[in-house]
Order: sequence, then structure tokens, then C-alpha cells
Amino acid sequence: MNGLRSGQLAKTANVNVETLRYYERRGLLPEPPRRKSGYRVYPVESVSRVRFIKGAQDLGFTLEEIEELLAMRIDKKASKTEVRERAQNKVTQIDAKITALQQMRNALSHLIDQCHGDGPTSECPILEAIELHTYEKLAS
Repeated sequence: MNGLRSGQLAKTANVNVETLRYYERRGLLPEPPRRKSGYRVYPVESVSRVRFIKGAQDLGFTLEEIEELLAMRIDKKASKTEVRERAQNKVTQIDAKITALQQMRNALSHLIDQCHGDGPTSECPILEAIELHTYEKLAS
């Protein structure tokens, strides 16, 4: 039986063996047949599938979205337009996250400016703002 054992696939695809098992449990990676010894034997094509999954994760896609992208790769009726729309939706989500992160950064920077770092924590404007949620108005 030709193929790759779990460790070989993990090393080649630059992931952890536990990642492979997790992908199997999630249905992203088909469970491979086993040798008589009990070792899993993955087809060589599994390397590109795992790399695709990791690449999509690196671009911010969720595992659910990746499952849909994988299905689109083999669906003869799926179009590039559908893939493009999903990528555009991801960019919109990323832009929203960037905006939220910038607001958090601005609020924290403002709080840092309010705190001179001297004195007891009972008089700390950062801790007070966190407790009272007054940092929310700073984020806008």
C-alpha cells in the first residue's frame, strides 16, 4: 500500500500530526485506510489538500468556509464568481476586524496617555476605565 504515514504527511505539509487528526474529525481530510499494522496511510494527494486548508486558514477563512471552498474545487457547477464573492466577503470581514482593532488601539493609547504610571493601582485611570467601560467612547 503506497502513501504517507501520518508523520510523513504532517512533516511534508508542515503541520502537526494532531492537526491531521483534527481535520479528519472535522471532515476536511478523508480518513485514510490503515495498514495491517494499524498505521494510517494517506494518499500522496493529501499533501496538497492539507496545504490548501492551511493556506486558506492563513488567509482568515474558517474551517466551515474552507469546507465550502474544498467542495467548490470539485463541483463542476461551481464558478470562479462564487469563489471571488467568498474572497470579497472575507476581505470585508477582515476590514471590519482591522477597524475594530484600530479602535481598541486608539482607546488603549488614550488610556495610556491618562496614566503616568506612578501611584497606587486604586487610582489607575486604565483600571477604572476598564471597570466602568468608559473606554468604549474612546474607541469611536
